[in-house]
Amino acid sequence: AVCSRFGELGISVARLNFSHGSLEQRNNFLRMIRAQKTDFPPAIMGDLCGPKLRLGPVVDGGVRVAPGDEFIIQRQPLLGQAGVFSCNCPVLIDDVELGQKLLIDDGMVRALVIEKQADAIRCKVMIGGIILGNKGLNLPNTRLHIASITDKDWADIDWAIANQLDYLALSFVRSSADVESVRSYLNSRNADIALVAKIEMPQAVEDIVAITNAADAILVARGDLGVEMDLTAVPLLQKQVVRAAHDAGKPVIVATQMLQSMVEHPSPTRAEVSDVANAILDGADAVMLSGETATGQHPVAAVEMLRQIADKTEDYIDKNNIEWPPPRLLQMMHHQTAAIAYGAKLIARDMDARLVVVWSQAGGSARFLSKNRFTIPVVALSTDAAAVRRMALYYGVVPLQTDIPEHFDDLPLMVDDLMVKRGWACCGDRVLIAAGAPLGTAGATNGLMVHTIGESD
Repeated sequence: AVCSRFGELGISVARLNFSHGSLEQRNNFLRMIRAQKTDFPPAIMGDLCGPKLRLGPVVDGGVRVAPGDEFIIQRQPLLGQAGVFSCNCPVLIDDVELGQKLLIDDGMVRALVIEKQADAIRCKVMIGGIILGNKGLNLPNTRLHIASITDKDWADIDWAIANQLDYLALSFVRSSADVESVRSYLNSRNADIALVAKIEMPQAVEDIVAITNAADAILVARGDLGVEMDLTAVPLLQKQVVRAAHDAGKPVIVATQMLQSMVEHPSPTRAEVSDVANAILDGADAVMLSGETATGQHPVAAVEMLRQIADKTEDYIDKNNIEWPPPRLLQMMHHQTAAIAYGAKLIARDMDARLVVVWSQAGGSARFLSKNRFTIPVVALSTDAAAVRRMALYYGVVPLQTDIPEHFDDLPLMVDDLMVKRGWACCGDRVLIAAGAPLGTAGATNGLMVHTIGESD
């Protein structure tokens, strides 16, 4: 019932977190999402675990530590108790340096490394609390020599391929090479899955231009980013990453604690509402809920609230003619299509067009149009069901799966039929059509047509 309500509220992407749940639960979730009867099926994004550092198991109830206390993290696995713990990544014993910070449970407990031994490190507590088993570890200043894609991740990638997921989110990306290694594997399997690079490490911020070029989309993961880096820098980093994704012409998602209070309460705080609105004003293509819908007490209300905030913010953007500059790197790398997309925006504005219709077989032209931030809908047509689902992530794009008209010249007539039947346009409305011959060929878009609904010969 909850999944059905999500569909009615128009979610664009359903995220499947591979860090939690059994294989049976994963399959059930996939079945429920795909069973929804909707004109606009959401894309499904698998979220890989990545090399998440965690403490080993700890005695029931955890271990309370106070400032000034010392404890050891050793290489050998054991049940953690007062003074000694283990972790799931023994290599950190080798890579961490004296004086570096060690954070437990997203920084709830903070310590400093004061001694290194062959098989253990000694830490001094700076901020106390309760240390519980299997909680996350962060070492903000440490460069760990561990693979970005784990054995579990590769198994989950195989599952994603077998189940034809639309997006894969890569956790703890450190460089563009991490994205390229997964891309190479997907290509070897002929798998049509788009890659989302999660920005949550300092190294990723440093390599953001190369990462945005390598990935299909970007996700600003503010949770780990706020632990790995100075918390007060996160709002500025968010703007930096969103801008980098825009310049590269890639969709960008802003995530983590968007409406965190709605995990327990039926309404968000004023600060949370402002946070969501400002992410959209920054230029985010999508905002994402996690705990609010995964374990929260008010999942439907949270999605409803997110939609209301987005609707009001987008109305404000349109009414006040807030514009973003054309995507700079996209223009340099795909000059023709980028020029057509930018030209379409100017023509649509000057001709007072009702909407833009683009034939976008693989989704590229729709993405270019999306990045120019039209104030009218962009309807993207394709025969490819997977491309249609992927385009659900693109800002301002309404993707539709349809057949190819027999002749290119029949496209305006098809547009008339589709737009009028759906109530999106009326006879006499001007629409802009972007396409190229032959239809159904990726990368063929090379022309624009100003068309009046009802005037097809």
